[in-house]
This record gives sequence, C-alpha cells and structure tokens, in this order.
Amino acid sequence: MIYAVVDTNVLVSALLSRHADASTVKVVEAFQERKFKLLFNREIFNEYYDVLLRPRLKLPEEKVQKLISQIGSDGIASNRLHSDEHFPDPKDVVFYEVAMSKEDAYLVTGNKKHFPQKPIVVTPAEMVEILKEQGLL
Repeated sequence: MIYAVVDTNVLVSALLSRHADASTVKVVEAFQERKFKLLFNREIFNEYYDVLLRPRLKLPEEKVQKLISQIGSDGIASNRLHSDEHFPDPKDVVFYEVAMSKEDAYLVTGNKKHFPQKPIVVTPAEMVEILKEQGLL
C-alpha cells in the first residue's frame, strides 16, 4: 500500500481544476478510489476544512464535504515525527512531520520549494507516476 500526506494546495487545485487529466485531479481521484492511503492529523484535517470551505474559493460545498468526509473515514490519523529541518513557512512543518511518521510515505505538494529536498516530497505529477509504476493507475 502507498501512503501519502496531501498538501492543502493540491486539494484546492484539484477542486478548482477544469481539466480531468490534471495531475492534482488524478491524485484526488486516486485517493477517492482507494489507490493510496492518505495520512493526516487533526491540524491537517482542520486546515483542509477551513481552507476548502473559504467563500472566496467558491468550491461546491457538497463536493468539499464529501471529500473531507472520505478523508476522515478512509484516511489514517497519524502522529507527527519531529523534524529539525528548516521550513520557509512554519505552517508547512506539520505536513512533512506527518509524512515522516510512516515509513516510505510521500508528501504530495505543489510547492516542493517549501519543503526539504528529500525523495519523499513529490509533486502531483510525480505521485501520478509513482501510482502508475505500482500498477494503481
């Protein structure tokens, strides 16, 4: 099984995308189709909820609620594993530390430059390739 933490920007991009073949859309669909397990903790879950329901994003509330509900039911609540790495934005640390809590887990983000340059930090396009290599897409 593949495990991954998905940065909020990936979810926002997927829900805003008008292109079914966008990598962000494929990552979210792969989660919804249970092709990988999404890792989260309370901080990440709360951020998903707060950001995805921002009125200025104008995301369909029903679609957001369905995704958040599935994350809560099909995702895996995880703890943080402390990291001494440097982060330009301290709010990003939780995503990295939760990804570090599970051996061989990935952190899927649209902002790789905000995270340590490690093999676990991947773009949505890279995650799609990982899933394809495993025969999951």
